[in-house]
Amino acid sequence: MTDLQSWVAPTYDGLADLLASAPAETWDAPSLCEKWQVRHVVAHVTMPARLTPEHFGAEMAAAGGDFTVLSDTVAARDASLPLADQLDALRSPLLHAWQPPGGAAGALNHAVIHSLDVTVALDRPTVAPGEAVVAVLDQLTAANGALFGVDLTGVRLEAADTGWSWGSGDAVRADSGLLVALLSGRTLPDGRALPRG
Repeated sequence: MTDLQSWVAPTYDGLADLLASAPAETWDAPSLCEKWQVRHVVAHVTMPARLTPEHFGAEMAAAGGDFTVLSDTVAARDASLPLADQLDALRSPLLHAWQPPGGAAGALNHAVIHSLDVTVALDRPTVAPGEAVVAVLDQLTAANGALFGVDLTGVRLEAADTGWSWGSGDAVRADSGLLVALLSGRTLPDGRALPRG
C-alpha cells in the first residue's frame, strides 16, 4: 500500500505551481469554501508551516477552543501575507510532513480537499495525484458521508475519469475531484451539491 503522506507534497507543490503561474488577481477569486477567497484557503492550509505547536495552542486558547473560529481568524489575518511567502509555505517541508490527529489520512484529506476548493472554483485541473484523489474518495465513502454531514442514502457515486464507484441508487456522475468536493459538503460552481444529513 502506498504511504498516504507521500501524496501530500506533490499536491501542495502542484497548487503552488498553479498559483505561481496565475495572475495575481487569482488570489482574490472565490473558492469553494464559503466566504473564503483563494488566498484564505492557502493561508488556512499552510498554518502548519507558520505556527509552532505552542503558537497553535495559543491561537486555540484565544479562539475559546473552537477550531472553526481559529481557522477563520488565522485565514483572515494571514491571507494578507505576501504572495511569495504563501507560495513558500505551500512548498514547505514542514507542511509536507505535518499530520493532524487523523495521521497521514487526515493530512492527505486536508491537502486534497482544500486544493480542490481552489482548482474546482477556478475551473483548473486537479493538482493532486489521481491515486490520492481516489484514496480520499475511499476514505470519505467509508465514513458514509458523516465526516462532512452529507446524506448518501440512495446515492451511487460514479467517477467519470476512473473506474471508481460506490453505493447504489440515483447515480451522481462526475470526475473524481468533483466527487471529493461534493462529499466534502461543497456546492459546485454549477450548483450541484449532495443533500445534508
